[in-house]
Amino acid sequence: MLKKVIFTLTTATVVGLSSTLFTGVAHAETIEDLESQQSQIQEDRDAIKADLSDAESEIADVLIELEELNKEIERVDKALKENENKMDETQDKISEQEAEVEKLEEEIAELEEAIEKRYEILKERAISLQQSGGEITYLEVIFGAQDFGDFINRVQAVNKITDSDTSLIEQQEADKKEVETKQDEVVSKIDDLKEMEVEIKGMLATIEEQKSENEVKKDDLKEKEDNLVAMKNELEVEDSKLATLEKDVERSLSTATSPAPNTTVASASVGTDSKSDNNNVTRTSGSGGVSTAINAGFNHLGTPYVWGGKSPSGFDCSGFVSWAFAQGGISIPSSTSALASTGSKVSASNMQPGDIVFFDTYKTNGHVGIYLGGGQFIGAQNSTGLAVADMTSGYWADKFSGHVRSVR
Repeated sequence: MLKKVIFTLTTATVVGLSSTLFTGVAHAETIEDLESQQSQIQEDRDAIKADLSDAESEIADVLIELEELNKEIERVDKALKENENKMDETQDKISEQEAEVEKLEEEIAELEEAIEKRYEILKERAISLQQSGGEITYLEVIFGAQDFGDFINRVQAVNKITDSDTSLIEQQEADKKEVETKQDEVVSKIDDLKEMEVEIKGMLATIEEQKSENEVKKDDLKEKEDNLVAMKNELEVEDSKLATLEKDVERSLSTATSPAPNTTVASASVGTDSKSDNNNVTRTSGSGGVSTAINAGFNHLGTPYVWGGKSPSGFDCSGFVSWAFAQGGISIPSSTSALASTGSKVSASNMQPGDIVFFDTYKTNGHVGIYLGGGQFIGAQNSTGLAVADMTSGYWADKFSGHVRSVR
């Protein structure tokens, strides 16, 4: 859990110290006051670094959770696809079995019709053996013979009719039972398939619900990650501010503890209120200096990148640097090519907060920003707008060739 109380204290400290230091460290009354401020800044920076470490750890945990969740979502999607295929196969089988049942029912209907016709034929044959006006029995048919030859013929005829028709009817009944047995089997299979269909539908519903829950978890984790990254960026900005304050306090302590040099009063020309003391650098009266330039952009973070922009409505990289120093009463050019020779050159190992740093992007010294200390710089990036970025690793570290200028 990040230390929100410490973070709040840090913010208050930055505001409090900036009101003292950035309006002039000369307001500090004693060396003890400066040392106390320095100690407080160091404590706050340590607290911020601890919070940064916690935030990075939590971000790493969230990324691991997201990776595992993505794998689970892939597994769920695969299962969902397999079950959908199974559902399609089951429905195809049901359609096939229903078609088979329909075919068998047609066969049964045909057999029933044929059997009915056979019964009618049998009935007609029996009638042909009847005398006009009444029914006769089997024995009457036989004993009505006129002679022995007629008797033999009658017996053979009756037996032939009875045996053939009975055999046919029995065969038809057997066929009908066989078809009905097959029909029962198919109907049973259809019932099984429909039960399977119901089961698969239930499984699909469960998987869809699980998929929906996983998507919600994924959105929650992504939101958590975004919040942590935003907090990390805020902490880095606060640390950069504190780093700048710490450098100012160190310089003030160094000045306060050094022997006072011999001083001379420089003559001033009447009627002038500015002077040039470096290449392309003009200082005007009433300025806030480099400290103001360093902090000028913090209230405008996120301002969109605008080619040629030189105001808080939109900055490009050199336009922002020129505007920021103007807020401190320091007039410098607003193009990267001119800024590359502005002021005095400083080695990268000795650069201080407020120095101008250059990066080789689309050309040598194609991008420029203001160094904040702690490996951070502020600048107008075309991908993020005005933002604080790290120049010790990643993209900007690769683009930084060590070109640094100071306008102090």
